[in-house]
Amino acid sequence: MSDPGAALDYDYDYLIVGSGFGGSVSACRLTEKGYQVAVMEMGRRWAPEDFPNSNWNTRRWIWRPGARLHGFFNMRPFKHVVIICGNAVGGGSVTYANTMLVPPPSVWNQGSWAGLCDWQNEMPEHYATAQRMLGVTANRMLGPADHLLKKMADAHGVGHTFKPTKVAAFFAPEGEAPGKRYPDPYFNGEGPDRSTCIGCGGCMMGCKHDAKNTLDKNYLYLAEKRGAKVFAETRVVDIRPLAGAADGSLGYEVTTESSTAWFRKQRRRYKARKVVLSASSLGTQELLFKLKLDGSLPNISDDLGNRVRTNAESIMGVRFPGDVDLSKGVAIGSGIYIDEHTHIEATRYPEGSDAMGLLTTPFVPGQGISRIFRWLGMALRHPLLFFSAARPRNFARQAMIFLVMQTVDASLRMRLKRNWYWPFSRLLSSEGDRIPTFIPQANDFTVKMAKLFGGNPMTTLTEILFNVPFTAHCMGGCAMADSAAHGVIDAQNRVFNYQGLYVVDGAMLGANLGVNPSLTITALAERAMSFIPAKTAVIPA
Repeated sequence: MSDPGAALDYDYDYLIVGSGFGGSVSACRLTEKGYQVAVMEMGRRWAPEDFPNSNWNTRRWIWRPGARLHGFFNMRPFKHVVIICGNAVGGGSVTYANTMLVPPPSVWNQGSWAGLCDWQNEMPEHYATAQRMLGVTANRMLGPADHLLKKMADAHGVGHTFKPTKVAAFFAPEGEAPGKRYPDPYFNGEGPDRSTCIGCGGCMMGCKHDAKNTLDKNYLYLAEKRGAKVFAETRVVDIRPLAGAADGSLGYEVTTESSTAWFRKQRRRYKARKVVLSASSLGTQELLFKLKLDGSLPNISDDLGNRVRTNAESIMGVRFPGDVDLSKGVAIGSGIYIDEHTHIEATRYPEGSDAMGLLTTPFVPGQGISRIFRWLGMALRHPLLFFSAARPRNFARQAMIFLVMQTVDASLRMRLKRNWYWPFSRLLSSEGDRIPTFIPQANDFTVKMAKLFGGNPMTTLTEILFNVPFTAHCMGGCAMADSAAHGVIDAQNRVFNYQGLYVVDGAMLGANLGVNPSLTITALAERAMSFIPAKTAVIPA
C-alpha cells in the first residue's frame, strides 16, 4: 500500500509537546515501537549540581523567562486560583513532591469519563507498569513532621488512616547508610547510576542528591537512549495540518521558537506525521485555544477549557515557635484521611528554603470581606504573635504544611480572552463559580491540632485577601468523553475532529482524583500508548 504522505519528507513520525509525565511516557513507548520522535520542552535541562541551594535564589528557582528568571518553578495567578507548576526537561517531576498515590475507585464512575470503558479492570495493569517504571515504593524515611501527623491523627480519632506515602525515590538498601552511589537499580543496567535518599526534604527544590526518580532518570532517559531528540528551551507556537488535509490526515507542520530568548526567537518548522500534546493541563489548554481561535486547528471541540479541576485543594498548616526542625524527610512523607472525602498530607521544604513563608499568614475563620476584617483585627490585637507567625525566617524548620485535597466535585472554566486590565493581548483566564477556600473539616482539624500541640494555625495570603486557593494539581480542560459535544478527546486520547493528534497529560483527566495526580497521568499515558501499534512501512491514520 502506498503512503500518501511519502512526498512530504517528514522530520519525525511523532512530535511531542512537553516532557512531563504524559510526554515522557509517550516518548519512551513510541521510540520502543520504532518511531522517530522529537520532544519540544519549554524549560531547561537540569543536572543535580545545577539546582539552587534554596528558594531564595529566585533566578534559579522561578520560571519567568521574560524577567530573566530561568528556574523550574512557576506560579500562575488566576481570578479563581493560583496554580503551581513545573517547567523543565522532565516537566513537573523536577519540582513535584514525588508522591505517587492511586485514587479511590469511585473516581472512575464520576465526571466525563464515566462509562467510556471498564476502568476498574483496565487500569490496575497500567498503574503497575507506571509504579515499576517510576520506582514507586513506600516512604522509608519518616521525618519529625510525619511522626507529628500520626499523633495528630490519633488525637483526632483517625489514627488508623495514617500511612507513609508511596514515593518515587531511591532509598538505601536494608542496613546501608543513605547517600551512597549505586549502579542503575531499576532497568538492568540500561538506566543511569543513582544515589540514595538522605531525607533532606528538598524534593520540591530539585533533588541535588540524585535520589528522586524524575522522568529524566527513567522514561525520558530511555527514550533518548533509543533515539528521541529532546529540544530544551523550545516553545511550540503553531500546529497546522499539512498539504491541505484539514483533518490532519497527512500530518502537521509544527512551528517552534526559543522560550528564553528576548529577541532572536530562532523560529523553526518541523513536519510530523502525528503530534502528542503533553504540555501540562494549563499549557495544552492555552496552546489549543490559540490554535482554535487563530484558525490553525479551528475544529477543536467547543468543550475546550471546561471542567478544569484542582482536587478541591487548599494549603494550610501549623507553625511552631522556637527551635524545632520539621524540614527533614521526603517532601510529602505521610498522609491521613479526616473523613471519606478529605485527604491531608504532611509537606515540607528543606532547611533554608523559607521563601514560601512570604505567602503564608496566621489563619482566621470566615469567608469574604468578614474574613479580612477578622485577619486585620488579629494583627491589631496580637501584633507580636501575628508578625512572628508571618515572617519567613525559619519557615521550613518551623512549619508543618498541610496539603488538603478532596474528591468532591468542584470545577471552573478556562478561556483565552482579552481582559480589561490587559487589553493588548489574549490571556488564559478563569471563569465560573468560586472554588471553595473554606473547607470546614480541614479548618477545624488545623485549629484543633495547633492548639493541642502548641503551634499557630496558618493559611495562604491569597485565601485571606482574595478568597483564592493555591493548587499544584490543575486537571482537566481537555477531558475524555464520548463525543466532541462533551469533551475534547476520546477514550484513546485522540482529539475529536482530527487524525493523528493526541492529548496525553493532566488536561485529559475527567474527575477530581482527591490525591496527587502524577501516577494516574502516567498510568493513563501508558494506556494511551498501548493502542498505538509498532511502526510499519505505512503508519495508519
